[in-house]
Amino acid sequence: MSVSKLRWDDLKVFLQVARFNSLSSAGRALKMDPATVGRRVQRLEQDLSARLFTKSPQGYDLTDAGLRLMPHASMMEQSLLAAESEVKGQSNVLTGTIRIGAPDGSANYLLPQVCAEIVDENPGLEVQIVALPRVVNLSKREADMALTVSPPQAGRLTVQRITDYHLHLAASETYLRTHAPITKLSDLKNHRMIGYINDLIFDKELDYLEAAGKDLNVELTSNSFSVQLNWAQRGAGVCIVHDFAIPTFPELRKILTDQFSLKRSFYLIRHKDDQRVERLNRFAELFAKKIRLEVQRLEALT
Repeated sequence: MSVSKLRWDDLKVFLQVARFNSLSSAGRALKMDPATVGRRVQRLEQDLSARLFTKSPQGYDLTDAGLRLMPHASMMEQSLLAAESEVKGQSNVLTGTIRIGAPDGSANYLLPQVCAEIVDENPGLEVQIVALPRVVNLSKREADMALTVSPPQAGRLTVQRITDYHLHLAASETYLRTHAPITKLSDLKNHRMIGYINDLIFDKELDYLEAAGKDLNVELTSNSFSVQLNWAQRGAGVCIVHDFAIPTFPELRKILTDQFSLKRSFYLIRHKDDQRVERLNRFAELFAKKIRLEVQRLEALT
């Protein structure tokens, strides 16, 4: 078919289904009923003579053809948004929707304030944070970019190291008052430890407890750092905690800081094709800068 027959309205629907993996969620974003969303996708597939999605238990996944179409549709969206901003005299303002994947620790205790600040500065921009207990698949367009704790080893991806962050042992004041003193690492064997479920650790950089010693009494485990942190601040045991999360929980106290400390790094991962999308480039630059500043600010408070 002639490219001129491609309808932007259908490509816009395609982008939302690809981002949400769902007809109903895309419909809510577009203020359109799911049946209409489905018809628009079918029309686009007919125009292109290609299947763009496959239905799976997780939702609508992009096919190879859909993956090839995604960067081109994203660039069209960027061009239209840039044109609108130019006409309105707001060429420096970011607009549209940007989805970020991140582990739940950073997604809960670092990204909310960073992304809220960016949105405050850019009216018309929508930021979505996808917190998953696994690596976000950018190749399947689960997000526009991802914050990770280790660089990927494969894929058509770009990697930017953003900043280091630190972790320490921590427990609530209540726990420390009501349990045996902790003055050295070997004392941890006499205390309840909180950590990750071993077989659900999806990144080796999250295997914190191994560095704290062997034969620890790990009785409370979760694949969610937020669950671990809530246990710790309620006095359930000792946990290894990101320094940037501690200011959110004034009951928590770092312990053995002179004997135990971990350093990890944040990486911003993007799909190589998106380097041509100026809107995403500008957001990534701003996002990385604000994360560095926020980590520095929060760690200075602990």
